[in-house]
Amino acid sequence: MKKNAVLCLCAIATSPTDAAKSFFTSASGVDAWKTASNDKSNETVKEKTPIIPPVTKQSKKKPHSAPHWKSVKNNFNHPFLATNLMGHTGKILGMDCSSDGKYLVTCAEDRTVFFWDIKDIQGKGRKSVRVNIEFDHGTHIAWSPDDKAFIIHKYLENCIEVYKIEKKKDGLPCTTTKAITFEKMHLEETVGFGIACNGRFMMSCSTKNDIIIWSLKGEQLARIDTYTMTTMKAKISPCARYVAASGFVPDVKVWEIVFDKTGKFKHVARAFELTGHNSGVYDFAFDAGTSHMATVSKDGTWKLFYTKVDYVRGEMVQLINTGTYTQGSSPSIISLSPKADLLIIGTGNSLEILKAQSGDVIETIDDAFADDVTNIRFDLLGKLLLVSGDNKVRIFNNTFQ
Repeated sequence: MKKNAVLCLCAIATSPTDAAKSFFTSASGVDAWKTASNDKSNETVKEKTPIIPPVTKQSKKKPHSAPHWKSVKNNFNHPFLATNLMGHTGKILGMDCSSDGKYLVTCAEDRTVFFWDIKDIQGKGRKSVRVNIEFDHGTHIAWSPDDKAFIIHKYLENCIEVYKIEKKKDGLPCTTTKAITFEKMHLEETVGFGIACNGRFMMSCSTKNDIIIWSLKGEQLARIDTYTMTTMKAKISPCARYVAASGFVPDVKVWEIVFDKTGKFKHVARAFELTGHNSGVYDFAFDAGTSHMATVSKDGTWKLFYTKVDYVRGEMVQLINTGTYTQGSSPSIISLSPKADLLIIGTGNSLEILKAQSGDVIETIDDAFADDVTNIRFDLLGKLLLVSGDNKVRIFNNTFQ
């Protein structure tokens, strides 16, 4: 099969975008990915950072259940709904915004990745581009910090794959080329994945409580045991300083990924915990500056914490607010607005919008999708609320008050 993924143009042209940063043209970027197989000179890792042995046992994958949303008519409407992004034929599992906030990328069970132009959501010239993923599909997806590559975590192979992007003048891809496939290390389902905004490391985590910190070349820098019994979520903070995990235990655990002044990895340090829940934590979220974190738990409550603390000097995180939410039969997910003024909780196929500081419920959006909401996030400036479910992304104007 050809390495270049098949691209399908789905609309008409829009205005050009600014040139992307040159981060991944440096030795630590895509060029490094392309030569990773010939470069085995790993740096000696200090502290206790054990390397995970290669996987020798093949994990079993459960087949996806047949979606019932295909037979449900798309009659949803809401006063704040700006547009729907439709093109996938399978359930959307992951999405991420570009660093400049102009583009959205999504991956779905239909073995495709879509790039969406969201610069002008009301414009008639909005474009999308489809990339086919051979013999597998992504469960998680992320842009590289310079937007010159995208990274997916594949479902069947349970590994990370990096694709280099060649862009057209309008900023959307014209060709994609597989740059590197990381070695498979996780035995169970991957529930956390991301790349630091400064490009220093990547992270993946499975339900078996094993966070792996990766270099951009696919080298393992460290392994962290989350001690959450069963991990449900793991994420990198927007400031690229921390990784955090939640699961069956009632706490969110946070670690700092420490580098020296030259950018060389040093070690992983235990930072702080978010405590106070009485049951497992389904999900958590950061604001744009990592000064606040929000959690949602199986105990029916959410919490908002102030986290801009010097944990080295013994400063403790502070609980700002807590409240209850409407629970459902499936685990809830949560998103925090860039300025930490809004909380969005997704339970089942519905959304609950709350004022983070007071806990007041502003809006409840019922039956936004036929099946469960899969992702909730704000755009870079917090003007848009992007929610995925079924085979579509609904974009709301953030005028909730």
